[in-house]
Amino acid sequence: MRKIKAQIFNQKAANPKNKPDEVIKALDLKPGQVVADIGAGGGYFTLRFAEIVGETGKVYAVDTNPEFLQFIKENAEKKKLNNVILVLVKNELDLPKGSFDLIFMRNVTHHLKNRIEYFKNLKQFLKSDGKIAIIEYNKSPIFHVGHYVPKETIMQEMKHAGYLLDKEFNFLPKQHFTTYKLLS
Repeated sequence: MRKIKAQIFNQKAANPKNKPDEVIKALDLKPGQVVADIGAGGGYFTLRFAEIVGETGKVYAVDTNPEFLQFIKENAEKKKLNNVILVLVKNELDLPKGSFDLIFMRNVTHHLKNRIEYFKNLKQFLKSDGKIAIIEYNKSPIFHVGHYVPKETIMQEMKHAGYLLDKEFNFLPKQHFTTYKLLS
């Protein structure tokens, strides 16, 4: 059942209407970089990132669901990607400190209970010039059931957590997409 859910997550992420190629381009990843995909789900972006950062880079697939991580592992092996590191989160997030060029969170923030504290905690994992990318659903006039956080709310919370807005992208039809850097 979880495998089916992971496949559905990947189909949605890969759907051209969700503009995955534009998202990847906007992130401007380079070979050798280190990325955390928090809430990796089925791993669509994890695997795309792993291809871009190459053998000299690393991508940490972070999720609370061991079955999703197993699905990612199997797909990484099929693609011969040896730079994907699986991280199962049970309580506190445990990643190498000061290591990440990018922390990527897509459709995750609506699941977080105390976002400001969570965002503050992420600072320890970033390199000094590292960034956080957040993609989250906009409120739908038809169906939302709490699976969204307004862009303005995310921007305020990131500011309170000690980040500066880096870039704001407006090409996603149902989501907002912003990147942040650390305050100096």
